[in-house]
Amino acid sequence: MNYNKLTFVLTSALVLGTSCKKEIEFDPNAPDALVTHQDSTIQPSEDFFHYANGGWFKKNPIPSSERSNGIFRTIQDTINSQIKQICEKSAQEDAEKGSNKQKIGDFYASGMDSIAINQLGISPLKKELAKIDAVKDINSLLVQMAHLHTIGAGPAFSFYVGQDDKISTKYALFFQQGGLGMGNRDYYFNTDKETVTIRTAYVKHLEAMSKLMGTSEMAAKQEAQTIMKLETALAKNSRKLEALRDPIKNYNKLSLAQFKALTPSIPWDNMLTTLQIKKADSVIVGQPEFYTALDKTLKTFTVNEWKTYVKWDLVNHYASYLSSDFEKQNFYFYSTVMSGVKEQKPRWKRIVEQTDGSLGELIGQVYVDEYLPKGTKEKLLEIGNNIREVYAERIKKLDWMSAETKKKALYKLSKIVMKVGYPDKWKDLSAVSIDKGNYLNNVMAVNKWSYTDMATKYGKPVDRTEWGMFPQTYNAYYNPSNNEICVPACNIIVPGFEGRMPDDAVLYGIIGGSTFGHEITHGFDDQGSQYDEKGNLNNWWTAQDLEKFKAKTKAIVAQYSKYEALPGKFVNGDATQGENIADLGGVVMGYEAFKKTEQFKNNQKIAGLSPNQRFFLSYAYAWMVNIKPEALAQQLITDVHAPARFRINGPLSNIDTFYETFKIKEGSKMFIPKKDRIVIW
Repeated sequence: MNYNKLTFVLTSALVLGTSCKKEIEFDPNAPDALVTHQDSTIQPSEDFFHYANGGWFKKNPIPSSERSNGIFRTIQDTINSQIKQICEKSAQEDAEKGSNKQKIGDFYASGMDSIAINQLGISPLKKELAKIDAVKDINSLLVQMAHLHTIGAGPAFSFYVGQDDKISTKYALFFQQGGLGMGNRDYYFNTDKETVTIRTAYVKHLEAMSKLMGTSEMAAKQEAQTIMKLETALAKNSRKLEALRDPIKNYNKLSLAQFKALTPSIPWDNMLTTLQIKKADSVIVGQPEFYTALDKTLKTFTVNEWKTYVKWDLVNHYASYLSSDFEKQNFYFYSTVMSGVKEQKPRWKRIVEQTDGSLGELIGQVYVDEYLPKGTKEKLLEIGNNIREVYAERIKKLDWMSAETKKKALYKLSKIVMKVGYPDKWKDLSAVSIDKGNYLNNVMAVNKWSYTDMATKYGKPVDRTEWGMFPQTYNAYYNPSNNEICVPACNIIVPGFEGRMPDDAVLYGIIGGSTFGHEITHGFDDQGSQYDEKGNLNNWWTAQDLEKFKAKTKAIVAQYSKYEALPGKFVNGDATQGENIADLGGVVMGYEAFKKTEQFKNNQKIAGLSPNQRFFLSYAYAWMVNIKPEALAQQLITDVHAPARFRINGPLSNIDTFYETFKIKEGSKMFIPKKDRIVIW
């Protein structure tokens, strides 16, 4: 349940070790981002998102190499610059073979050697492609599909090892729908002009990739049609994005015998062995109808047709690491056609991001030592605990919840584990071998390690200390199975405050509200609320309270479903409801914690802004993102987060103090009648 939220990182480190409750001296001549980013031509009562951020958008158009621009982009550029320094320094040193620096340096160097990559062409995948070509029957091909899952591809279905939703102390085997080259089923069936254009372009993309693999033009056309038909068959029995959010309906525990009976054409014993799973007794099938259809589809298409699809899936997953002809064609469809991005990022950025994605555990150790401000953990914990404290106060005062359910909600809240900053222990990547010779092989080596690390957890006790993010990843998540939130170290950095402490309105608008408050609320959104304090799917609500809660979640679905993001295209209120609930809870809790600070109590003005004005503008600053229409259309289909505009305007429209602060009157676009404003937590 992580959320895509990034804010501007300072080039110079900002130490946040002192108490944020002390009154801070500010240079009255220093530019204040909350003021300079405003667009005075827009009234806050009409569109607070553009009022708060429009000035910045006008001065900073979206680059042709990006799908969006704003706080997200700025911080990623800064982090990329820092990681580049780590990579280049590691590559220049004569590091000992097997050391962290050797692996980081050689991985980066192999990716930057475009001459060697272009000379290799598709040859790094020839052994795997030959294995697929050698297959003679469907059973052997299915075993080969299982093998491809262990090296980073994902044909036909999705598989992973994770915590059992109903027994969080144990790992379980999860089988989910998957195998779609366009990712989401709606791309195969929606009839709007934009989606039809993408679908047509996808077939042409399949043809182009097939020709790059050495197929004749006529055969490439036939192969493209085959792949499209096969993926459409898989998509037909795939659930919609909103349907995937129900943890009960997507939890179907079957014995291995029952799973075999559901899919008699699939040799699960051999496949599980290939998937490195021993002594399996049960599986959790997310979408049984998908596997019933998959079993039938295996007979609908010939072995050769399936081989064509499986080879495509392998090349598709590794296209970015092949020669420039594959890389550029892959970029054209997935970035230009689907997201509106016209040109690629500089190569160093692409390789830095991949090095971080593959070896972020190793890079994170250097980042913590050399780039992280001192006192980060302490400051994050201080803010997080303050948010938890006001959350408890809010729960106690709720007028719609009974004392019985309040007691259980408070107990769950008290048991939320806060992982902040960086892990106390790092993962051991000593088994991963990296060299300068072959970029794709290095990527695959890490993929193999990651898969084995996951698969070998089956049958072992759950390690609740494990992190799911790196300290240099500006993001956060709530894990319902552990009843925990994770807030990586770089969340401490706040925009525009080089060399000085941000005021509390900024701290609690960004770090308190859109980070800690947001993630804690995920424990009480429409999904997280179904898990108990131990992380098990277990109803802890009274029947009456649950009905009241569902009525409130239906109201937030209705509110967001009315937001028109593009002409004729609306926010999917069902699919985004968990994030919308978390946004509303987050800003409320951030504000409640801010009210306890001296800045609020003393009504201290900064840059001409009152404490309340600064708080709400800071919250808007946390989501300052301008996005291309194509990328926005893609987000509406594939993302459980509402567009940034509505992550600001939506929750703020439900807060009475916001109305008072910015004089929101009836008849304005931001106005919601008081009786219809949604209060959940």
